[in-house]
Amino acid sequence: MIHPIDNRYGSPEMRRIFDEEERLNKMLLVEGAIAKAHSELGHIPKKAGGEIFKKANINHVSLERVKQIESEINHDIMALVLSLSEQCGEYGKYVHLGATSNDINDSATALQFIEAFQIVFSDLSKLELILTKLSKKYRDTVCVGRTHGQHAIPTTYGMKFAIFLDEIRRSKDRLEFSYSNIAGKISGAVGTMASYKDGPELQKKVGEILGIKMAKISNQVVSRDIYADVMFSLASLASTLDKLALEIRNLQRTEIMEVAEGFGKKQVGSSTMPNKKNPVTCEKICGLARVLYSNVFPALLNNPLWHERDLTNSSCERVIHPESFILLDEMLKGTIKVLSDLVFYESNVKRNLSLTGYSNLAEVLMLKLVEKGMGRQDAHEIMRLVSMKEGRFIDNVKKDPKITDLLSDTEIDDALNPEKYIGYAREIVDDVVGK
Repeated sequence: MIHPIDNRYGSPEMRRIFDEEERLNKMLLVEGAIAKAHSELGHIPKKAGGEIFKKANINHVSLERVKQIESEINHDIMALVLSLSEQCGEYGKYVHLGATSNDINDSATALQFIEAFQIVFSDLSKLELILTKLSKKYRDTVCVGRTHGQHAIPTTYGMKFAIFLDEIRRSKDRLEFSYSNIAGKISGAVGTMASYKDGPELQKKVGEILGIKMAKISNQVVSRDIYADVMFSLASLASTLDKLALEIRNLQRTEIMEVAEGFGKKQVGSSTMPNKKNPVTCEKICGLARVLYSNVFPALLNNPLWHERDLTNSSCERVIHPESFILLDEMLKGTIKVLSDLVFYESNVKRNLSLTGYSNLAEVLMLKLVEKGMGRQDAHEIMRLVSMKEGRFIDNVKKDPKITDLLSDTEIDDALNPEKYIGYAREIVDDVVGK
């Protein structure tokens, strides 16, 4: 094993879809469907269609035999055709009738994509449910907002989780659109169906037998903008998971420590520092996202091919398709685990709210001064200067005569209460969760 997707990343269910033997099985299913459709339309004997359909699977055609033939003729699909023909006896002469290699390849890819998407959609539903629960649970938990890595005005953990919930839903919409365009093709060497009798009807029947949509028009291949859209949708979801994992990593910093990944009783954080509890799953999610981003570019390059088709897309797709689905599967399942086991340090959340002496609430005092009649720009400058002074912000505010002439200590204390300056956070979260 060379690639980590063989043994380290992705669930067995997702890896199985893209393993070599299952890929062969799906291509055989397409060959069987073509033969069955031919027989139903009267192009070949019924017995021939039935026998080929029965034998077109890995129970009858072995990967070893296909590879043996391929090593001799240097053509993978023809090796499959010859292997299946061997199993069908006198009816082997009808195997692959009128078909071109990419009738088989692209229809098999459609089968793979559809199966892989079902796993992704299932995990997305689980993730959406977890984020909904977290949004509700922490709807009222006020925390420090951070912009540019600096303390900003307060927000809530309900807002944090609801933002991710909203993004996940948009990712689901994008994936559903990509999923709706997945198609196979049974249209021959340049898409004209010239090699097929009753071509449109044959393609329709094959699609019905396989349970997949067929492209309205194609050349030798299904247009690769469809595949590029799939790769982009997967990468876009990966960016949301990356963003979520990065937020947890930052919030788990020792100096912040508001939330953290769960840590197993026997888990080891470092080979030399026994104290370490590293956010390793989140770091893995962020790292794998980089691979999915990089796979979008070759997917886009696979769309412009020479004339009706060249082979430059083929080798590339053998890498990026399984890689993107399997690594995203690993990221999704990792995110679900992290959020399910998330450790929440509420005392640290409260500590961090007052860490700067409430200087992050200078905006509130600026607005209060404006309410008392001071110009907005003057109020901003006063609060800026007070914020730059050494010492606790709240103490410096109460020593500044330009402020205390207009605001009492009680009004200042009330203004510098982070619990009272979260705007419509609760209503916003309710609106998102309510969807």
